[in-house]
Amino acid sequence: MGGVPVIYTFQDKMTLGTEKIGTEKLNAIILGSTGLVGGKCLDQLLNTPQYSNVVALTRRPLEGDSRRGGNATLLESIIHYDELATYTPEVAIDHVFCAFGTTLSRAGSQEAMQRVDVDIPLAFFRRMKKLGAKHASLVSSIGANPSSRSFYPRIKGELEVELLRLGFESVDIFRPSVIGGSRKDDARPAERIMQFVLRFAPKSLRTIPAATIARAMVSGAIAAKPGHRTVLSQHMW
Repeated sequence: MGGVPVIYTFQDKMTLGTEKIGTEKLNAIILGSTGLVGGKCLDQLLNTPQYSNVVALTRRPLEGDSRRGGNATLLESIIHYDELATYTPEVAIDHVFCAFGTTLSRAGSQEAMQRVDVDIPLAFFRRMKKLGAKHASLVSSIGANPSSRSFYPRIKGELEVELLRLGFESVDIFRPSVIGGSRKDDARPAERIMQFVLRFAPKSLRTIPAATIARAMVSGAIAAKPGHRTVLSQHMW
């Protein structure tokens, strides 16, 4: 599966499903649960009836108790990311979610950013696939393209291609525009400016709330359609 992934667009809003799928509940794992989109995704997962357990894979404990309620049981798994190749969660995983990444200014170099935005997520997906997970969901970026001359869209596109090569039964790749919301301990001033500027832009470019992306991710996972879908920002609303 080389080259740029095929883009599948959706005519209908991706709404969070409530239908019961069989009688067996699902287990999910998420990388990036301390981030803006990942935190919202964790909230959605814990409050979705189809899930029994949700594993939050982090380097540090989650703060507060606000995410300990809901339908599913929260399982915190604290590891160093170099351990991903041998990591095994305490429950069998059905659905894998990744909302993990950084900025060049925080990473300090392109090499360090590539490790965070590509190498760690890929190691995570690779391990979960080996352990039998069926569905993978990735937050990528608008304009992701492995052939891009620009560093950021290129590495995002490279991760998309490598994820598809792993052979999950079902894959959803989300390419949001500028993400709306406040990031704790991560000001990202340029992003905040773009959030304001793009509030009234067309939906393809408009600032999209983190919770909206998270809702689309969980909805796609519950449906778990065979094959892969690349969901553009305007189709997450």
